[in-house]
Amino acid sequence: MANIHSFAASYSEARDKFLAAARVAGATTWRYDNPTKGPKGESLSTDVARLGPDDASRVVVTISSTHGVEGYCGSGFQVDWLASVGAAGLPPKDTAAVFVHAINPYGFAWTRRVTEEGNDLNRNYVDHSKPYPVNEGYLEIADFLVPADLSQATIDAADAKLAAYRKKVGDVAYFRAVSGGQYSHPDGMFFGGGGPSWSNRTLHAVTDRFLKGRQDVAVIDFHTGLGPYGYGEPITHYDINTPASRRVRAFWGESVTESKRGQTASQARDGLGHYGLNRVLTEPETRLTMCTLEYGTFDRESGQKAFRADHWLHKYGDPLGREAGPVRAAMRRQFYPETDDWKEAVLFRGHQIVRQAIAGIQHGAL
Repeated sequence: MANIHSFAASYSEARDKFLAAARVAGATTWRYDNPTKGPKGESLSTDVARLGPDDASRVVVTISSTHGVEGYCGSGFQVDWLASVGAAGLPPKDTAAVFVHAINPYGFAWTRRVTEEGNDLNRNYVDHSKPYPVNEGYLEIADFLVPADLSQATIDAADAKLAAYRKKVGDVAYFRAVSGGQYSHPDGMFFGGGGPSWSNRTLHAVTDRFLKGRQDVAVIDFHTGLGPYGYGEPITHYDINTPASRRVRAFWGESVTESKRGQTASQARDGLGHYGLNRVLTEPETRLTMCTLEYGTFDRESGQKAFRADHWLHKYGDPLGREAGPVRAAMRRQFYPETDDWKEAVLFRGHQIVRQAIAGIQHGAL
């Protein structure tokens, strides 16, 4: 029976539940303090819980809150697994579990998708020593996505411009322009950043400490916002017909969608955590098998409206003023439907995907 009480109503409650569940499971924990504070002045951190032998060559990893507010989903699963499965769910030898809680604690606490630097973390893992990718489509529509005011006349005019652009280029190119990632507008949507964010650096520190030199590593990064309501879609970004591409199929079967095959609605292109981890965990030393577990909520258009209001609030408005409440409520609803059936679906699929990952890393290379 799914324990929907594993889910929390705030970042602080989620952190408390995570640490309590880690203690119940007998996990060892570490804390990485974020330099910012939450909306109530609360301290923020990324916390890591680890179970299993210190020298295990096989490690399964879950990550929550890459996109801040989406952390309610991943945190709820992590708490439930630690409290209900724990070490009993790991093979008796040579396998460890690492739970990275709230890798973007600022976004979680402030009900945003971005980091304190304004970065979309899942566009921030580019090689910052090289020229940034150019999103020509975003350059055309940036001012219509985040207009200077939210009056009905301004919104109607901006939406008309967006509709015309979408009609001109088609749906795929339109959503790629909006959400594929951009490096030109720091206050805009899906901004990949001008350097590695704190969350990026923290994930690399976690990787160095717990994953470098391991033989087989499976990573599940929990996300929400795309796809049918409550369905968990495992998305991967490996090149077609590579050993890693074959591994994800062996791990998770035919439900896996591969972006390189055009099988997923996700238009993420550059700076993905998937690519960042693949740069530091390389074969043959480490076989990395990774998926983004994306749970559906509501339609993309309502998500875009919520993004627009959130970016407007933090660029032109007062994040602590009266106008902030409705904006945060819309963001929260879009990325964390607080219904029992949705929570149960998250837990069922999460346990299935993690169980399959644990089984998969026992078999090594295919």
